[in-house]
Amino acid sequence: MFGIKFAKLDPTVYALLYRNGRLIREGPGLSLLYFAPVSTLVAVPLSTADLPFAFQEVTTDFQTVTLQGQLSYRIADAKRLAGLLNYSIDDKGCFLSDDPAKLPDRLLMAAQAVMRALIQRLDLRQALTGVEALAVQGLRELKASELAAGHGLEILAFSLVSLKPTPETAKALEAGAREALLRESDEAVYTRRTAAVEQERRVKEEELDTERAVEEKRRRMRESKMSADIALEEQRAALTDHRVKNEAKDADSRAYAIERTLAPYKGADWRMLLALGGGDSRLLLAGAFERLADNAGKIGQLNITPDLLSALMPGKK
Repeated sequence: MFGIKFAKLDPTVYALLYRNGRLIREGPGLSLLYFAPVSTLVAVPLSTADLPFAFQEVTTDFQTVTLQGQLSYRIADAKRLAGLLNYSIDDKGCFLSDDPAKLPDRLLMAAQAVMRALIQRLDLRQALTGVEALAVQGLRELKASELAAGHGLEILAFSLVSLKPTPETAKALEAGAREALLRESDEAVYTRRTAAVEQERRVKEEELDTERAVEEKRRRMRESKMSADIALEEQRAALTDHRVKNEAKDADSRAYAIERTLAPYKGADWRMLLALGGGDSRLLLAGAFERLADNAGKIGQLNITPDLLSALMPGKK
């Protein structure tokens, strides 16, 4: 009554009480009495605010993309902001002007300007694959912007939820990516088949190497056996030569012995030798008949009795 008002503000609201144009009290979450006709109460919210956004920008290769995300901020210097925008409230706590609604618009405009500058440096593929880097760079530039410093704002977060091209461009990219995946699949199949062929070739080479090694071992065994047979044959030949030499020497020895034994009888008539040796009577008779035949012209008459012939028959002596 009588123009005296009471105000109790939340801890997240920074209050400034002006009387006749002079600041007489300030602070967060104040409870105060003031005389409304000569006083002005300013209430600047300190709580964190979130601003969702959706921007359409064009990349360096003239492709339109849509960026969706959220900007989080808080008022760090309420007194500075209160000097730029009208945050005065009435006795019901309502703002007396629409200035508080201008701050989100200014922040969104600043965020769009930052993202436009960043997107225009990239082509479509770089933008689609660099969303996280764009968000980090956007947050860094917004924190360093003149708007944040001049209005006493603290930029808490800047996130990009999605970055999408137009539906036609997205289909073209999907087709290109699909073809690339199919090519990679074909290359993987080719690589796998090539590896299988290479493995089979190695197996066959190992089999051939094994066969060659076995054949080489068999050849060496045959050569060893042949060398052993040759050595054995050479030993047998040497033994045969030695045996022949020994037999020749033995024959020479026997011939010499026989020659020495018969030397005394050399030149003697065999008939005499046969008679001296007590030889067979039939041989003696045969010899006698031979002499008779030699002197047949001198024999006038020869009588041969049956007894004599019987003595000459086989089995008779």
